[in-house]
Amino acid sequence: MALDFSLTDEQKQLQQLARRFAREQVAPRAAEYDQNEQVPWELVEQLYEIGLLNISVPEEAGGLGLGLVEEVIIGEELGWADMGFYTIPMASELGITPILIAGTEEQKKRFLSPLTERPSLAAFALSEPGNGSDAAALRTRIVREGDEYVITGTKMWISNAKEADFNVVFATFDPSLRHKGVIAIVVENDREGVSFNKIHGKMGQRAAPTYEIVYDGVRVPVENRLGEEGEGFKIAMLTLDKTRIPVAAGSVGVARRALDESARYALEREAFGRPIADFQAIQFKLAEMKMGLETARMYTYYAAWLADRGDPEHISASAIAKAYASEVAFEAANQAIQIHGGYGYVNDFPVEKLLRDVKLNQIYEGTNEIQRIIIARSILKALR
Repeated sequence: MALDFSLTDEQKQLQQLARRFAREQVAPRAAEYDQNEQVPWELVEQLYEIGLLNISVPEEAGGLGLGLVEEVIIGEELGWADMGFYTIPMASELGITPILIAGTEEQKKRFLSPLTERPSLAAFALSEPGNGSDAAALRTRIVREGDEYVITGTKMWISNAKEADFNVVFATFDPSLRHKGVIAIVVENDREGVSFNKIHGKMGQRAAPTYEIVYDGVRVPVENRLGEEGEGFKIAMLTLDKTRIPVAAGSVGVARRALDESARYALEREAFGRPIADFQAIQFKLAEMKMGLETARMYTYYAAWLADRGDPEHISASAIAKAYASEVAFEAANQAIQIHGGYGYVNDFPVEKLLRDVKLNQIYEGTNEIQRIIIARSILKALR
């Protein structure tokens, strides 16, 4: 088997474009957006203008049709600059993915083509106030009335919800059926009965808009349903098996930023008459950060490669990549604060924000405890 760890020329160009945008446009404004809990819509518009927004929309629907490896390339660069900002395009891809998985060709063109015509977003509405990890215990109800469905319920922690053109909503027609009673359906935000409540006071990723959504008897045509009745839970899980990988990519970006900031500061900061980079205690921290960064990056690319090939091994690989990279990044940010000492604890330096931002990567797209369950099941399934 031939192995090739190099990027293609096109992928290298994509990386350079994303890196330049991240360094020149996103990073200088990240602290401001974080402090003000401000959605950086102008950056979303610029991301669209350079062709890096909603990159998975297929060519038939007017998009680029790029894969997860390309998402990882972009994700690392944007995560390096601001994990909060990166969550916006990442969550849009999350909303796009169920349509790619289960949508008809007509649905793909109807819902996804507008995302290529102007700066616009998609969103994914699965979590509810009373459940997160137990995704089969949905309470949002969906009832069919003729050629329409009527949706009533509340979704929680939904990224991009109000800013998006639509949310892919998961609701149950019979809670007693649990995962067998779930429907996936596209709900446009301009439908009567949809309302949003923005969540304030988040620990990190404050540039990323997060909402509670209330559906009060919202009527949606049956033609908006993805797949068949009862297939919604399967669609949601197939989606998350893919979209955990971009979360890992963002984590890799955070880990790289933590290492960059730490190494630079260690060379500038002096103690006992010499740079603290000369001390073995600091060198060990930098070495550990580098080891974690490189292994997390390698496995994230591997998971993306498997997913793009359609290899079912990507299910456990995405869980490993998401859990491992997010934990590596959290520890790297933690050590970056330690290296900066008291300066790391205030927002004069970016490392305290790295820690606040990347904590969420251990929670969304399924907590890291859920990832461990997925990984363990894959191990045991192979032996049964």
